[in-house]
Amino acid sequence: MPLMKTASNTASVRHDYILTISCPDQTGIVYRVSEFLFQHQCNILDSAQFGDTETQLFFLRIHFETAKADDFARIQDGFAALANGMAMHWEMHSARHKTKTLILVSQHGHCLNDLLFRWSNDQIPIEITGVVSNHETFRTLVEHHGIPFHYLPVSENTKTAQEDALLKLIASTETELVVLARYMQILSAELCNALTGRAINIHHSFLPSFKGANPYRQAHARGVKIIGATAHYVTAELDEGPIIEQDIERVDHAMGTKELSLIGGDVECRVLARAVKWHAERRIFLNGQRVVIFK
Repeated sequence: MPLMKTASNTASVRHDYILTISCPDQTGIVYRVSEFLFQHQCNILDSAQFGDTETQLFFLRIHFETAKADDFARIQDGFAALANGMAMHWEMHSARHKTKTLILVSQHGHCLNDLLFRWSNDQIPIEITGVVSNHETFRTLVEHHGIPFHYLPVSENTKTAQEDALLKLIASTETELVVLARYMQILSAELCNALTGRAINIHHSFLPSFKGANPYRQAHARGVKIIGATAHYVTAELDEGPIIEQDIERVDHAMGTKELSLIGGDVECRVLARAVKWHAERRIFLNGQRVVIFK
């Protein structure tokens, strides 16, 4: 039987929310926001903040709760006036919300399989809206989990039409996050721009080393002592987007290409899962070519 997840699995009576803010750094931000929440009878559960002296931007994430669910709309409306007065870019969401996520994959399935496992065990707060692939390889695996599988083959002549179909799927499923889980296609600049800040890629090395095909063969040939993986946001500049997470493993001369590939694949899974989890929990803030992460 397919593995199905329903809303009843995650139902909660707690009325808690996540407020995220980025704005020009200025005096009184934390005071004004805390005062507003106090005046609206909200209880702050946890808070994190950071002021960047280089970009002159301030970042704030507050997890708070209200007494009643119907307080939320009133709080949102009231906060807009404060935010406008301080030039804030802000969002307020239910902490129970699961980020609608579309996964893209080609023929390397370790990251896909890892995300499916973590999703099915409620280790990452996402709702998988579907899996897209330019190959049929993982249809059975995906459909076993009760998730729609979309086969969208692509060639040089069909790339534009394929990406148009992908954008329509993203819109129709109200997808909020796109995850490239070893999707071995270069996205067009137009698609990258449409997905700014909401598409995460896993790169099969510790950037910027060993780009391109056969990274583990390159690493083996160079006699590397560490291998790694990098999760980053997708931009039109290939593999140059803001880095979210990286990790490494030590290796030695006795390990061949296959062993390096297995070790590297495990690192990729861990790094991608962390990046997706942090994004879904609204812990990541874009800060120019970098990110701020409240873990």
